Amino acid sequence: MTAGRYLQQPGPAPNERVVSAVGRLTVLDFILEPGLTLNAAVTGPLLAAGFSAAQVEMSGGAFFPFTYVMPAAASDGLHAAWYSAPVTPERSCPIEAGCLTFGRREGAPFVHCHAFWREPDGHRRGGHVMPHDTRIDAPITARAYGTADVAVTADFDPETAFTLFTPHALRAPEPGRRIAFARVRPNIDIGAALVALCQRHGFAAGRVRGSIGSLIGARFKAAPAVDDAATELFVREGRIAPDAAGLLAAELDIALVGLSGVRAEGWLSGANPVCITFEVAVEEIAAISASPA
Repeated sequence: MTAGRYLQQPGPAPNERVVSAVGRLTVLDFILEPGLTLNAAVTGPLLAAGFSAAQVEMSGGAFFPFTYVMPAAASDGLHAAWYSAPVTPERSCPIEAGCLTFGRREGAPFVHCHAFWREPDGHRRGGHVMPHDTRIDAPITARAYGTADVAVTADFDPETAFTLFTPHALRAPEPGRRIAFARVRPNIDIGAALVALCQRHGFAAGRVRGSIGSLIGARFKAAPAVDDAATELFVREGRIAPDAAGLLAAELDIALVGLSGVRAEGWLSGANPVCITFEVAVEEIAAISASPA
């Protein structure tokens, strides 16, 4: 557990705090086509490519119609955090960037998306995009980091009382570039979890790809701290590499929105514990030099 920032969850905390599986990596560049729902625009090409798990990075283009929610305090006396009421902008919203997790929910292909965009009033906003209630209004560029060796499924989690994407190994990967998919559980420092993930699977170094999650506030190297108890974020860049002492260390550049509506972005600093979940993929890199950000 991470000292300081801690959020009590409704259920028992399993001993295994990082759930992971490894597959052979395939990278797919594609376009999210106008007229399709976000869910169909992403899942169609990934299913055609044979993926059963993927993290996706996207940028450009626009959504309309578009529905999203932001993190909010829970009012049901059970969950540690919840969502705001749905928001539906009246006109097309240009997309800045975002990331998605691809898997299956109740047996059907499904995506979980966090993004930043600009609304018709000119303000930048961010949050959790509703994939069946959002359509592509202008083509969006996407890159998926996927595999057929791992299945990501939405499983009920007694600790948080949420249904959360979780990776499951399907088979041992054939030789080639590897990628580790993981779900990091609450109150665990995300940097320490990434280091542990690389050590578990024998990665000398790694790049974080297309990952999303939530933190209990955030501490940045060059931006004001966020103290909101719940945030939603996507990773803009991330690396795990040996530091000056030769020990693995993780660096993450994120964009987040908090339950107060605050938006923040930049390289994380110090301990940053997970709020509800962190869906992350790490591409194995033979060697990479850590660099101060």
